[in-house]
Amino acid sequence: MQIPVTAIVLALGLALLVTPLVKKCAFKLGALDSPDPRKVHKRVMPRLGGLAIYFSFITAVLLTLDITPQVCGLLLGGTLIILLGIIDDTRGLSPRLKLAGQIVAAAVVIPFGLEVNTLTNPFSNEMPIALGLLSIPVTVLWIVSVTNAVNLIDGLDGLAGGTTFISALTLAAVVWIETNVSGVSRGQSDAVVLALILAASIVGFLRYNFYPAKIFLGDSGSMYLGFSMASLSIMGMAKSATFISVIIPVVILGIPLLDTIFAIVRRYCGRKPIFQPDKEHLHHRLIQMGLSHRQAVLSIYGVNVVLGLSAIALTVISPKQAAIFLVILSTVILMAANKIGVTSPGVQTPIVPQPNKQQRS
Repeated sequence: MQIPVTAIVLALGLALLVTPLVKKCAFKLGALDSPDPRKVHKRVMPRLGGLAIYFSFITAVLLTLDITPQVCGLLLGGTLIILLGIIDDTRGLSPRLKLAGQIVAAAVVIPFGLEVNTLTNPFSNEMPIALGLLSIPVTVLWIVSVTNAVNLIDGLDGLAGGTTFISALTLAAVVWIETNVSGVSRGQSDAVVLALILAASIVGFLRYNFYPAKIFLGDSGSMYLGFSMASLSIMGMAKSATFISVIIPVVILGIPLLDTIFAIVRRYCGRKPIFQPDKEHLHHRLIQMGLSHRQAVLSIYGVNVVLGLSAIALTVISPKQAAIFLVILSTVILMAANKIGVTSPGVQTPIVPQPNKQQRS
């Protein structure tokens, strides 16, 4: 498998060049994020940064790679999700309309071969569990869940972008290891290349998004990153033969998924509406503990690196060792989450969304 150096350099260069232009475009379109009590920024900021990542990624892919059906599905679904996000960033969409659009984008990739058809059987590597008619709802649920999970953690400068960058590199490494063990399929090979191109696009954008940010991802960017990672994980891990492979994408995307799960548990236990925004996410808690903006982001990056290395370790150890490792990892995560306070309701008053849509998650 050859590393797509040309595609990576092209994606990085385009992101560096295009992001300032997207920033100007955001001001002209009124895609601006205004401060409110739930947010940490104090001035109006341009959104639509995800458009720069999308343009860099899709241009590099179209100019340097062969477009297989799966790649075509990824690009088409990503285009729909970025358009949905642009409308949300500029005009605002109700949660129901946004969810409906996410479901449509997730469903679009299925006819192109991006589908979870089987789940590996933890009791027998030779007998995977066929999903049958459940494959479509499982695929849509996975893509929509990851899309919204990344959207929810986009609360500090560079957080969602950096988290996805680490996840993309981890996915590329895990799939590369898996394909060298079980044999390379075209879809898995594509997943490695596409993950690296996505990572390069994110790095170019982070030049302007890391603290202090000059532009935000916006819902368009955070949803696009989540959608892309969910789709790439299906492309890269769907044919893996080991039972633990079904857990690896969850570990790779651990921070956004866990933060979303903890938010649901926290709001349910606190008898608050599950979809009601609050200021008790992981990044909020770290800042409340006294960390600076930059320190909070770098701390979460560090946790992402640990989870990424854990995902890589799971691919090279035996199934029994992996099961023990997962139990230990889960215990440590739950203890740390409880210590920080993201699993229990806080004393803060919930933030009620303002009528103006110019908000940042």
